[in-house]
Amino acid sequence: MLPSKTSAIASWTDNTELISITLTLKALNDITLQPNYTTGLHAWFLHQVRDSNPALSAYLHDGQSEKAFTISPLNGKLEPKNQNLTAKADQTYTWTITSLSKPVCNWLKTWCDRPPARLDLYAGKFAIADITINQPATTYNHLWSSSSNPESRFTLAFLTPTCFRSKKHHLPLPIPYNIFHSYLRRWNDFAPEAFPQAEFLTWIEQVVYITNYDLDCTKVAVAKQGYVTGFTGTVEFATDFKASRDSDFERLLLALIKLANYCGTGHKTTFGLGQTRLIGQDEIKNIKNENELTTTTPIQNYLIKRIAELTDLFLQTKKRQGGDRAQNTATVWATILARYELGESLKAISIDLDMPYETVRKYAQTARKAIVTLEQQSNSGRLENS
Repeated sequence: MLPSKTSAIASWTDNTELISITLTLKALNDITLQPNYTTGLHAWFLHQVRDSNPALSAYLHDGQSEKAFTISPLNGKLEPKNQNLTAKADQTYTWTITSLSKPVCNWLKTWCDRPPARLDLYAGKFAIADITINQPATTYNHLWSSSSNPESRFTLAFLTPTCFRSKKHHLPLPIPYNIFHSYLRRWNDFAPEAFPQAEFLTWIEQVVYITNYDLDCTKVAVAKQGYVTGFTGTVEFATDFKASRDSDFERLLLALIKLANYCGTGHKTTFGLGQTRLIGQDEIKNIKNENELTTTTPIQNYLIKRIAELTDLFLQTKKRQGGDRAQNTATVWATILARYELGESLKAISIDLDMPYETVRKYAQTARKAIVTLEQQSNSGRLENS
């Protein structure tokens, strides 16, 4: 039986450029999920696009522009099981997909008219019970035209771990410059009119500041890059327009605040990070009760620490410890070895990391040899000092 679609397409037109839909999913069996299971959701969505529009799928997958969609993690109770998570049979979950461009909106509208009956994720199956609108259909011009007289204070809720790329590392701090840089990049890529980035961000540094926050910091598995650190919670911002008056920038500021509901914030929004909502003061108390999208198990906490420990050890074996290449290689070795130590097969790890089995096997062997060499060097040093 196909899900109800009326609520999802009622206000949708061919001119829509921004929309967010939520799928209500019912687990048909107990489903074991890797900590970075949003990789599977990301792949499933792109496969849906590819089946009917290969050119659009290729653009979304490989295009060098900003990504024209975001996804959320599953929202619902995921039970810890060993180093993984379990979606329980007959439990209901929700999953949100957001489009940031007209081509994707048009594809999504057609897809919603005849959606599949179920979502296959790894070895599990979810029935798609319903599709509803999460954020209303709109356009960039409408965001602009409806954004006069911005408020002097506003609050953003960061529903899933949020971070930024800064100097080739992750920055888990809600700095206004980084936040609005994130939104402006999407705006300039998809909206009809672009704005000067450097001038606007200089203005943001003068005008926008933080007045209150209630944040948690967490590590989360994402894509193929292991674990990243991000923040969740609420941040209240204030604007000092007296510092630098600029009517166009003031209007753009409000438009970008509204855009946050669609585009999310920061890094890896196509893998569930950075889900963001503009909220009112009366919603702040309830936001933590609703913010249960990520689950960290004791095994995951151990895995995080073990990967960090092994990464530091493997960096010691590199002649050149600086730069991305040494860091990335050490992290890959550490991720493979730590997961193998916990009992995962090399075949399962190779599938999850989307790496050839022989490459994973070679890395695991090299990593174990490196550990043995370091232990021998450590023992030799102790003998010499005794």
